Amino acid sequence: MALPDYYAILEIESTATLADIKQAYRRLARIYHPDLNRQVGDRRIKQINEAYAVLSDVTRRTIYDIQRLEAMKRDIVLDFIIKQRQQARHTQRMTWKEGAIGFVRELKNNMH
Repeated sequence: MALPDYYAILEIESTATLADIKQAYRRLARIYHPDLNRQVGDRRIKQINEAYAVLSDVTRRTIYDIQRLEAMKRDIVLDFIIKQRQQARHTQRMTWKEGAIGFVRELKNNMH
């Protein structure tokens, strides 16, 4: 399951202070609250509330940041592995016949 980006939901930086988080939450709650804006679905305000609940609590925010960094690290490692496998597929492999011919050629060169 993908980890939601609470910072993007609240439209703030990951270095935001508690005051910045509270200000962003209030601004977005006024915009997306179902009683004030009937066109917006209930799902958006639930995302905003969940993001605020996690980021406004220091312990939960720390746990979330650690999980987020672990997910980023995992994505980087997986991307590296995929690129390595793609490069390995594109390298030309020598056939048995080409290897034997090259071996004989090197053997002859070393005899002279």
